[in-house]
Amino acid sequence: MKASTYRLIPAALMTAGLLAGCASTPAPEEGGASDIQAEAQRSIEAAEAKRKEAAALGYEWRDTGKLIKKAKAAYDSGDYAKADKLADEATFQSTMAIDQYYLQQAKFKLEKYKGMKGLNDEQKALLQKAEAAYLDARGHDAYAAVTALEASLASARIQYTVVRGDNLWNISAKDSIYGNPYEWPLIYKANADKIKDPDLIYPGQEFGIDRNPSADEVARAVEHAKTRGAWSLGTVEESDLRYLGK
Repeated sequence: MKASTYRLIPAALMTAGLLAGCASTPAPEEGGASDIQAEAQRSIEAAEAKRKEAAALGYEWRDTGKLIKKAKAAYDSGDYAKADKLADEATFQSTMAIDQYYLQQAKFKLEKYKGMKGLNDEQKALLQKAEAAYLDARGHDAYAAVTALEASLASARIQYTVVRGDNLWNISAKDSIYGNPYEWPLIYKANADKIKDPDLIYPGQEFGIDRNPSADEVARAVEHAKTRGAWSLGTVEESDLRYLGK
């Protein structure tokens, strides 16, 4: 494509009459050929920008590039109306492709947070907003809402300092933690690099605790706590290692 393609004719040249061969050229009326040409140029530029955005996400439709090439060809031939229409169609395709990408990303995240317990009112509202947007096929909105939920959940991670008399069972039972002693394996797994034996923790240890585990994580933790079997202080049980996936 020539470097001059899609450039508008400078107003100064038109005024000077260099193109028309006359002393002066009246300004084009609104909605005239020059306006249609300018609109076609803007549409092509917008289509190219949106196509690049979709391509960067790996979701570019196969025929979008062909539509843009046809739009450029129509522009070069002077058929600005056709160029504008084709470019708008290409932009629409890229917009749909981008929305498909965000719908897919939102789906993955929503599956992760579905059924999560312990959400506060703001987090519940974000989850409901994300789910509603997903069902309406509004990918960008669904992704934005579920991403905001993730940020809120991340900030819900707290630090707990072990004090004398603590054990994972009674820490987990605290209302400020999980309110259920059987969920202690969640603390163990999240801090496995600090806890050698879950039956033996020490005052002053700092544990990171995610107060919003998924329903699946909770179910696995409770199952392990109830079926762990015999244990001995200072020894890492095989069942604990299996729970950690080691």
